[in-house]
Amino acid sequence: MAEVAALAGVSSQTVSRVANNRENVDANTRERVLSAMQTLGYRPNTAARALVTGRFGALGVISFDVGAHGNARTLGAIADAAREAGFSVNYMGVRAQTEAAVQQAFQHLMLQSVDGIVLVESQMLDTPSLHLPAAMPIVVADGDAGHRYPNVDFDQALGARSAVTHLLDLGHRTVWHVAGPRDSFAARRRAESWRSTLDDAGAPAPPVLYGDWTAESGYRAGRKLAERPEATAVFAANDQMALGLMRALHEAGRDVPGDVSVAGFDDIAEAAFFQPPLTTVHQDFDLVGRHCVTLLLNQIGGSADGRRRLAVEPSLVVRSSTAAPAAGRT
Repeated sequence: MAEVAALAGVSSQTVSRVANNRENVDANTRERVLSAMQTLGYRPNTAARALVTGRFGALGVISFDVGAHGNARTLGAIADAAREAGFSVNYMGVRAQTEAAVQQAFQHLMLQSVDGIVLVESQMLDTPSLHLPAAMPIVVADGDAGHRYPNVDFDQALGARSAVTHLLDLGHRTVWHVAGPRDSFAARRRAESWRSTLDDAGAPAPPVLYGDWTAESGYRAGRKLAERPEATAVFAANDQMALGLMRALHEAGRDVPGDVSVAGFDDIAEAAFFQPPLTTVHQDFDLVGRHCVTLLLNQIGGSADGRRRLAVEPSLVVRSSTAAPAAGRT
């Protein structure tokens, strides 16, 4: 630290303030200190810093399938928000959908000296309840809101209802559903909302077709639906399955949206470039990530915040894949 101070032409106390991300350092001085740190290869002693500040400057994130669109986007948003707050992020992946596996991941992150942990609990576990270290600040994203931990999630029910209502309002007699995996919280909520929306409208509920979030599973469902002339509207639980579904319909000679209207969920970047462009439910993953970090930092800092659950509202983006049913096919 003394060498950094000498090279930057500042005091050791100023170097300490920069290393601990204090705000009472002007921009030019901060830049000189950071440049000196880089030149000398200086790295703050996190253990010593924690003794002074009470923080390690790191947040942990536990997630299941990081390759899934929603999980990857949520993780990226958490990392961005953490970095802006002066924290690094340590990631721990979990394969087994068990409480024991999640607890083990928590222990690993605690050994890495993190200040708090976000659990992206997209899949249901083998137990109805979740017991985690009481002393560690915790936020659950995309999981069971019934837990005693602060929770951030999209309003999945509102998103599914908006898509199904849109299709019914176009004049379709009912809406078929390609659901996500049975062990997914999001898939279950979207399917429940699909059915309740049909019930409220007095529309019959067709049998559910299940996929695994992939375009391939949507394609398989689409081949089955292509054989059902009464299927004029389909709500897919995510955009990838909607893509596979539309491919299967196209191969079977069924036009989208002339013969079948298709709506998805997520509004992935490619959705606007499908053929036709996909009507879908937009989710603001950046906002979810920021809410997770905010709730976690509130706990770390001892801030009195009564919010235990934050539901981010999705919005329907109407494009060219949905239209009124052909005459005589309502």
